[in-house]
Amino acid sequence: MWKRTWWAERIERAWESRSIVWLSGVRRAGKTVLCRSLDDVEYFDCELPSVRRRLEDPESFLGSVQGKRIVLDEVQRLRNPSEVLKIAADHFPTTRVIATGSSTLQASTKFRDTLTGRKSDMWLTPMTWEDLNAFGNTDLVRRLRQGGLPAFFLAPKVPVRDFDEWLDSFWARDIQELFRLERQWSFRRFLELLLAQSGGMFEATRFATPCEISRTTVANYLSVLESTRAAHVVRPFSTHRASEIVSAPKVYGFDTGFVCHYRGWKELRSEDLGVLWEHFVLNEIQANSQRQTVFYWRDKRGHEVDFVLPGPGEHVVAIECKWSVDGFDPANLKSFRLRHPEGENLLVCSNIVEPYTRSYGDIDVRVMGIREIGGE
Repeated sequence: MWKRTWWAERIERAWESRSIVWLSGVRRAGKTVLCRSLDDVEYFDCELPSVRRRLEDPESFLGSVQGKRIVLDEVQRLRNPSEVLKIAADHFPTTRVIATGSSTLQASTKFRDTLTGRKSDMWLTPMTWEDLNAFGNTDLVRRLRQGGLPAFFLAPKVPVRDFDEWLDSFWARDIQELFRLERQWSFRRFLELLLAQSGGMFEATRFATPCEISRTTVANYLSVLESTRAAHVVRPFSTHRASEIVSAPKVYGFDTGFVCHYRGWKELRSEDLGVLWEHFVLNEIQANSQRQTVFYWRDKRGHEVDFVLPGPGEHVVAIECKWSVDGFDPANLKSFRLRHPEGENLLVCSNIVEPYTRSYGDIDVRVMGIREIGGE
């Protein structure tokens, strides 16, 4: 069993502030293996009928594990998971609970509201740079091609069938259970097209006809994918200046392996690496910050900054992603800083070992590798 130390340490820190940790993530992100690797935990699989029967009486069950560290895996299988966790938080505060489930349960308003202030939320993203180190394989090209779901990455070759099987399971066990959508073919076609066009500007009309749905349904499907973290909507950053793009979002699929699969990329060419690297950097930002809201910037002359992270006041972090530092042109950052002068400029490249700062005229850019993202 691989020890994902970086994530385990974050769970331990979360337990210091709250007795309940809610660990969500897309299917097969590695939640179960991560939880079972924690020290001194007692594991309960809520998919087992015997475990569900025990939890029908939450007080009795929690009394039997009082003061222990326990895992309630696939907690959404319980009849009333929020009640169990609420009782644990309010009446058994010495018991440390980590509850796992798909991101769909986190999308439930009832689940969120009943546990407000009682839990720490943790989002297990696809594999990060720290995970590659933990697995003893820092082959970035392999990570980009096979994706960040651990079983997919560790497979001896690209697990072609597993990508389609994952979509089948996602529809049956996540989407249907919470959202009750009716048109499986249209939804799946929409997701496949979204993955194939991942990282590009999103226009609803491009999806309506091939999926045989209305623009309203396109918007609904995208909302579902965003709430389940199967897609990430990166909206434009703007202070409503006339020269800035203010409405058109970019949409990224949740994992590079799926992007490659649905683009038909069997072997990666040099020109493919840039867009996949951008996806990987986004994943790293989300894992470290645990924030789903990330922006990009573009003006009407075509200057574009990959990612923008607003800070306090007018402070804004601008992030550019390049597979190789040799391909960097500072023109986009310079245009951005003419309008938003406060904040750091980061250039994240795959071929940088030690970070350094370089001046490009009036702006300074911190050039770094992926491992430094978490320190910012």
